[in-house]
Amino acid sequence: METEELQRKFLQFIHENKGIIHKICRLYGRTEEDKQDLFQEITIQLWKAYPRFRQESKISTWMYRVALNTAISDLRKQNRRINTIALEGSAHADLHDEADHTAKENWALLHKSIESLTEVEKAMMMLYLEDKSYEEMEDILGMTQINLRVKMSRIKEKLRKKVAVQPGTTIE
Repeated sequence: METEELQRKFLQFIHENKGIIHKICRLYGRTEEDKQDLFQEITIQLWKAYPRFRQESKISTWMYRVALNTAISDLRKQNRRINTIALEGSAHADLHDEADHTAKENWALLHKSIESLTEVEKAMMMLYLEDKSYEEMEDILGMTQINLRVKMSRIKEKLRKKVAVQPGTTIE
C-alpha cells in the first residue's frame, strides 16, 4: 500500500475511533497533561502497528488491545499508581445525571472503588462497563474466557466489599 494511502486510511481510522483512545486516557491518565501524553503515545503505537494489522479481528478490538497495552506499559515504566479517574466525559456518568442523589453517591463510590483496582482489573471493568462480551475481552486482553470470568467474579466481589451499596443497587 502506498504511504499516502496508508496515512489517509490511518487518519480516518483514528478519527472514527478516537473515543476508544479517549476512554483509555481518562482511565489511566492522572492529569490533563498525562492524558494528552498517553493519547499521543497510543496514537504512535497504533501507527507503528497499523501496517501489520491482519484483520483477523474487528479493528476496534485490535485498537483496544494496542491502546490498553500501551497505557499499562506506560504506567509500569513510570512506576506510579493512578489515584483518580476523570468521569466527566464518561457515558455512564451521563446516564446517571438525572438519577436521585443516593444513586449518584453510589455511582461515585463505585468509581472510587474502581480506582483502587490494578491496571488489568481496571481494563477489565472498563470493557465490562462498555458491554463487551467475554469473547471480545479475550481478544483484547489476551486472556482465556474462563480466566476472565474468574477474575471478573473476583473483581465484582472485591467491589461489593468496598461499596456500601444501597438496597436495590447491585453489581451484576
